[in-house]
Amino acid sequence: MKKVIMSLLSLSLFAGIAVGCTSDQDKTAKKSKESKESTEVTSGASANGYTDLSELEDQYDIVIIGAGGAGMTAALQAKEAGMNPAILEKMPVAGGNTIKSSSGMNASETKYQKAEGITDSNDKFFEETLKGGKGTNDKELLRFFVDHSADAIDWLDTKGIELSNLTITGGMSEKRTHRPADGSAIGGYLVDGLVRNVKEEKIPLFVNANVTEITEKDGQVNGVKVKLNDKETKEIKSNAVIVTTGGFGANKEMLEQYDPKLKDYVTTNQEGTTGDGIKMIEKLGGATVDMKEIQIHPTVQQDKSFLIGEVVRGEGAILASQEGTRFVNEMDTRDKVSAAITALPEKSAYLVFDQGVRDRAKAIDFYDEQGFVVEGATIEELAKKIDMPEAALKETVAQWNKEVQAKSDTQFNRATGMDHDLSTGPYYAIKIAPGIHHTMGGVKINTKTEVLKEDGAPIKGLYAAGEVTGGLHGANRIGGNAVADIIIFGRQSGTEAANFASAQK
Repeated sequence: MKKVIMSLLSLSLFAGIAVGCTSDQDKTAKKSKESKESTEVTSGASANGYTDLSELEDQYDIVIIGAGGAGMTAALQAKEAGMNPAILEKMPVAGGNTIKSSSGMNASETKYQKAEGITDSNDKFFEETLKGGKGTNDKELLRFFVDHSADAIDWLDTKGIELSNLTITGGMSEKRTHRPADGSAIGGYLVDGLVRNVKEEKIPLFVNANVTEITEKDGQVNGVKVKLNDKETKEIKSNAVIVTTGGFGANKEMLEQYDPKLKDYVTTNQEGTTGDGIKMIEKLGGATVDMKEIQIHPTVQQDKSFLIGEVVRGEGAILASQEGTRFVNEMDTRDKVSAAITALPEKSAYLVFDQGVRDRAKAIDFYDEQGFVVEGATIEELAKKIDMPEAALKETVAQWNKEVQAKSDTQFNRATGMDHDLSTGPYYAIKIAPGIHHTMGGVKINTKTEVLKEDGAPIKGLYAAGEVTGGLHGANRIGGNAVADIIIFGRQSGTEAANFASAQK
C-alpha cells in the first residue's frame, strides 16, 4: 500500500504519469522526492479539500465511492438536491484518471460553439460517436449523453469551471472539444475546480478510505464497508450508493483476462484504476457489458507511460514514421491510428509540429518540461536529431503544407485539424507508440444511472457513473467523450440517487 501511495502522489495535476512499483532503493528515494515536489504543486483547493478520517460518520444520505470527476460531480449535484453526501476515495489524493485528462470535453450545440459561428447538432454528435463506436454503443445512453452535453458545459460554468476554448478530436467533424480558456490540459483544471466546489459546499471528502464492500439488506443497498488507512474497517450506512471508481486500465490481471494481447502494453492509467467498483457490483449480481473493449491510445510516450493529448494533432501536428513519411490520417479514430502505428517496423512514430501548434496547444509546454520534446531550428535539424532522413521529412512537411493550403489531403483524406500549416519554426517532435488508455466496458446502467442485473432489473439504491460503467462508448471511445461522460452521468447519478434517498426518509 505504501508503494501505491507514493506512486500516486508523484502524479502531476496537469497530465499525470502512470508509475510502476520498483524495488530499487535509488529509484524509491527519487520517487519519494518527486512525490513531495508534486504534492507541493497541487493547488491549495486540492491540498486542503479533504476531511480528516476522524470525522467520518456512521451514516450519510448518499455514499459516493471514488473522488474522480464523476464522483465529485455526483456529490455536488446530490448536495444541490438537498442531500447529505460523502465521498470515499481509496487513494491519498482526489482526481483519479480525471487528473490525467488532456484534450477536453465534447459537447454539441453549446454557447461557445455558437459564439464562434460553429454549426453543430446533437444528432451529428450522436451519429459520429456511434460511427466511432462501430455502431455498438448503447443508443439510449448515447442519446441522453449528447442531448445533455451543452447543459453540462453550462453547469460547469456555474461552478467557476469555464471551458470556452474549442478544438477538435479524431472521429469528429466539428470543433466540439471544450477546454480551459488558455488552451491548457483540462485534467488538473477540472479537478481543482471540482475539489474547490466540494470544499465550499462542505461535502466531506475522505481520502485513504478504501471501500471493500457494498452492503445490502432485503434486496436494497444500504451502505458500505470501508478500510481506513489500510487498517481499521468501518461500516457506513446510507440510503443510496453511487459507484464512480473508474475502469480497470491499471489492473494487469483483468486486462490480460479480457485481452491477452495487451500483456506487454504500457498504461496511461493512474494506479488506483483497478476495477474495484466493477468487482463489488458483480458480487451484488450487477451485469457487465463490453468488458473486452479496451482502448489503446495511439500517442503515448513510452518511458513514462505518458499520454500525449489528441489536441496536438487537433491543432495541426502530423505523424511521421522513422522513414520521415506520413502513414495515416492522424485524425482518424484512435483504434485505426493505433493500428497504423503498430503496423510500422518500429511500432512507433513521431508527432511532428511547429511553433504555431505549440502556441495553440499549451499542454506541449508541460510535455517539454517532462523531457519529451525534441527541438530543431529547421526541419532538417529536427530530422537529424531524431535520426530521420532529412530530405524525406522536409518533403513530407512541404507536401503537407501544400495540402493544408489546398484544404485537401490527397494522401490519407484527413479533413480536420488542417486550419494551419507547419511553416513557423522552430520545429518539434515527440516519439510515441500506443498504450492502454480506457476501458469501454463496465457495469450496465440505464439512463437513470441505476445499476442493472442480468435480467435488466435495477439494484435498488445503487447507481454508477463514469468509466466504471459500460455501453456508452461501444467498441471505441472518441477523444473528449470521457470527460463529457463523467460530468453528464455524474450529474445524473447525483440527481437520481438523491431522488431515491429522499424517498427513503
